Amino acid sequence: MSEAPVMRLIEERDGAVLVLTLDYPARRNAFAMPIRIGLIAALERAQSDKSIRAIVITGSGGHFCSGGDISGMDVKTPLDGRERMRLSHQLVRLMVMGSVPVVAAVEGFCVGAGLSLACACDTIVAAEDARLAAGFGRIGLMADLGLPHTLPVRVGQGRARQILFYHQQMTATEAERIGLVDQVVPKGHALATAMEKARFLAEQAPAPMALTKQMLGEGLDRALEQERHFQATLFLTEDFAEGRAAFLGKRQPEFKGS
Repeated sequence: MSEAPVMRLIEERDGAVLVLTLDYPARRNAFAMPIRIGLIAALERAQSDKSIRAIVITGSGGHFCSGGDISGMDVKTPLDGRERMRLSHQLVRLMVMGSVPVVAAVEGFCVGAGLSLACACDTIVAAEDARLAAGFGRIGLMADLGLPHTLPVRVGQGRARQILFYHQQMTATEAERIGLVDQVVPKGHALATAMEKARFLAEQAPAPMALTKQMLGEGLDRALEQERHFQATLFLTEDFAEGRAAFLGKRQPEFKGS
């Protein structure tokens, strides 16, 4: 009998900085639901722990996050879909509008839900080898985890449309040029640079930081409520079933608009 794959969130402290590492090596840190729940719990604890003044989110094994764990997307009813989105949106709200600043340290793949996770952070540091893309449409879904809100805020409506509609991977340098990434560093140095930024943020007065995050998150709640309804509907379409089957079967999907 084979062992269950490692699927966990690693929590470490470095002074006032909390480091959260996605660790799901079998799927390049795909954003499985147990990892999302672990992140929610860690971020909720951080909000009430005054000794934590900044957070860094990264991934193990040379990758940030390869996207949602499609093998675990087994949604059978509208209520299943809405509950899945409710949990995910709890995470997004904690990151975007919570009191503690969050820095992403991105190496390797940052795709789909991984891109959403990065864009929910206040600062994105990416290594030169990072590859960023949306790609939700490949499996018959729309972008979620707040990306329809956070991506245009970063890059503008026009560029957001191109990223969301065409699924093309970008290098870190290309992403920095359009404002999607805040700083590009040599391969293997994303975490060290993110830690430097987090330590700087940890030294600032926390109340102005928290209130600024709340102001900059204006409009997020409305966007998430729309997203929750739309994505829960898409989970039940034949096109999603086809997209999921095609992904798992490593073939091109044949969408029929149903």
